Amino acid sequence: MPLESLVRTALGMKVAVWRSQGPGPPVVCVHGAGVSSRELLPFVREMGVTHDAWSLDLPGFGRSEKPRAPLTVTGLADAVADWLAASELRRPCLLGGSFGCQVAVDLAVRHPGAAGALVLVGPTVDARARSAVRLVGQWLRNSVRESPRMMPLNVADYLDAGPRRVLASFGASMRDRIEDKLPHVTVPVLVVRGGADRMVSQAWAEEVTRLLPRGRLVVMEGLPHMVPYRDPRGLAREVAAFLERAW
Repeated sequence: MPLESLVRTALGMKVAVWRSQGPGPPVVCVHGAGVSSRELLPFVREMGVTHDAWSLDLPGFGRSEKPRAPLTVTGLADAVADWLAASELRRPCLLGGSFGCQVAVDLAVRHPGAAGALVLVGPTVDARARSAVRLVGQWLRNSVRESPRMMPLNVADYLDAGPRRVLASFGASMRDRIEDKLPHVTVPVLVVRGGADRMVSQAWAEEVTRLLPRGRLVVMEGLPHMVPYRDPRGLAREVAAFLERAW
């Protein structure tokens, strides 16, 4: 089924979104640092078989409007919350990928009631590895395990955003202390880690899950950081099973 492409408004900015309208409750995807929805669209197609699946380009990225100054984690979460309200999506499941997990968690804590559940796929940033040098090293070690077909998508995303916004998003990711917010997330949360992910260690994934009052961890063996791109069908099955129990 082809994806529906839409443009809606959040905080006065145009936001590009994609939708695959399935029969189940809504699942809204939030992408990682410096990129856009491009890497998540295979997952949106698979999730749309059973659920009303969405993905949006955060303001400043992909096809969305570029604010004059890059938004912080808080600003991005506010934009997603405003978009959810404008789209009349009631308590959807928010699925964050990598940095998108930080945006989803911030939204869930500061906008209680806006999300009914979270799925955190490869949550960043490990509190014990919060340095630019270590982050770059982790990214390099992980990148050799990702699909080479992601490379042109990443290049297009970085060109869309520009170097200033890409670097600003990584800086925002580094400064955000997700570990301080996780204990305040009250909705059910599924944490997903690729078993071969070199950016998110097993110890950090377990720590994230331990800090969540209602968290559960699933490890998808053999997969790198970008689980939604490498195994969209398998991830869709995990999310559907989680939501069946959570809702």
